Amino acid sequence: MAMAGAPWLAAFGEALCSRGLLVLLAVAALSAYLMWYWALTRTLSGPRVWPLLGSLPGLVGNRRRVHDWIAENLRATGPAATYQTCLLAVPFYARRGGLFTVTCNPRNLEHVLRARFENYPKGPVWQSAFHDLLGQGIFNSDGETWLLQRKTAALEFTTRTLRQAMARWAHSSIKARLWVILSRAAAQEEEGRGRGVDLLDLLLRLTFDNICGLTFGKDPETLSPEMPDNPFAAAFDAATEATLQRLLYPGFLWRLKKALGFGTERSMKKSLEIVDAYMAEAIAARKATPSDDLLSRFMKKRDGKGEAFPAPVLQWVARNFVLAGRDTSSVALSWFFWEVMRRPDVEEKIIAEMAAVLADTRGREDMARWADEPLGFEELERLVYLKAALAETLRLYPSVPEDTKYVVADDVLPDGTRVPAGSTVTYSIYSMGRMESIWGDDCMEFRPERWLSPEGDRYEPPKDGYRFIAFNAGPRTCLGKDLAYLQMKAIASSVLLRHKLELFPGHRVEQKMSLTLFMKHGLRVHVRNRNLPAEVKKMAAVPAARAPPSAAAAAAAAAAATTGAAAAAL
Repeated sequence: MAMAGAPWLAAFGEALCSRGLLVLLAVAALSAYLMWYWALTRTLSGPRVWPLLGSLPGLVGNRRRVHDWIAENLRATGPAATYQTCLLAVPFYARRGGLFTVTCNPRNLEHVLRARFENYPKGPVWQSAFHDLLGQGIFNSDGETWLLQRKTAALEFTTRTLRQAMARWAHSSIKARLWVILSRAAAQEEEGRGRGVDLLDLLLRLTFDNICGLTFGKDPETLSPEMPDNPFAAAFDAATEATLQRLLYPGFLWRLKKALGFGTERSMKKSLEIVDAYMAEAIAARKATPSDDLLSRFMKKRDGKGEAFPAPVLQWVARNFVLAGRDTSSVALSWFFWEVMRRPDVEEKIIAEMAAVLADTRGREDMARWADEPLGFEELERLVYLKAALAETLRLYPSVPEDTKYVVADDVLPDGTRVPAGSTVTYSIYSMGRMESIWGDDCMEFRPERWLSPEGDRYEPPKDGYRFIAFNAGPRTCLGKDLAYLQMKAIASSVLLRHKLELFPGHRVEQKMSLTLFMKHGLRVHVRNRNLPAEVKKMAAVPAARAPPSAAAAAAAAAAATTGAAAAAL
């Protein structure tokens, strides 16, 4: 009996030994991982990193407020304004592809965006995700391809004629369409049947029409009293949203969906077909009858081989500029109007500045006629305080709150942070405006005066250009910066010249978590007519000693001391 059981006992013993070996190996592997994990966390300074899951739980838990979450993490680092974290705490991945260096330190930003520019390109993840929409256009390319387009575009964006063209497009759409829609809404308010308007929707339509007109001389008229659906605009929106979705998932997943043709990838293909057809028609029209739009200007240029740009490249050019010029200005304006509604003192100073300029350019005899036409190019150039208020908006609510760069080779940032090749540097433009170490104790206060000279008559950006990078910085500084300010001043002044806005009761203003700082629920407002002559006379009813001595001083004081400028305007 004993001998008969021996084989069974031997097998059992061997099983125990094997199981014990597996347990031992598992314990050893776990111990090795925990030691590696402990060493990893000792080098990271950001949000809590969990075993295996890394910082993903914190990211998911704060997904509805990710920009503020990043700002809180950066503030916790003190003056360094930099931290490192890993998306997943997995060996080999965590210290390369999964490592994120997050910063808003001006010196680090200067290093990444200028000093070591070639070491920090867009990178393969970004470029592959945006390739179908933007191709090798200026906003999705690096190296020689980017440089050629940059040089070509730079020659055009520095011309006064392009800014004047933008002013014309804005003037036309404001007078013929935006004012009509706002006046209708104001009339409904007076009749007691006002339901408010979504100002963000109006702004998105208006800036889309403007940038399309400027880019290829064709106004899709998405903004009109009937508020029509436009196939091109809808297709462009859908393609953009589908592209952004690619950044949320591993690359293999969206590539698989694209290969199989389902989900957002299928709808994106259909949307791009509509966009391509629309732009092919626009290109053909511009070839037949050139104009002063960007597309016509690019058609006259030559590539590095001395040849004309082919049609696919012209499509990339058009798509890139439409994407860059549409959302950014409208999003910034929505936050501007929201702040103005909360700050009547700022609104009063803007009105006083416009009054001073219009008194000088349109005469003081009939103030009621001031609102007959939107402000012209020369008048807009003189609105110093308004530009300061727009810059202050972009400081606190940058249209692109975060951006990323790919690290080509191992490097060390100026603050001593080591960034390995293959990792990612994320710079938080949103956080920068909320750092006491950068903007002082009042960094959270909306104060346009911080952008003005002591006399209040000149716009003065920070001497350190890397404290404010809402328009990027270094070689990739936004070429359309002046155009954007011009467009925003044209729209903001035209709205406030004729109307007062009030936030619709119960409307919640929240950030939408996307690459652009959209308002999640739009911006629903009541629109009321402004009695400009009465307001200016009220401003003028101040002691004469407060009034500046000349019309030139009036425009200056309008930016700094409101009531004095209004008195001088009369």
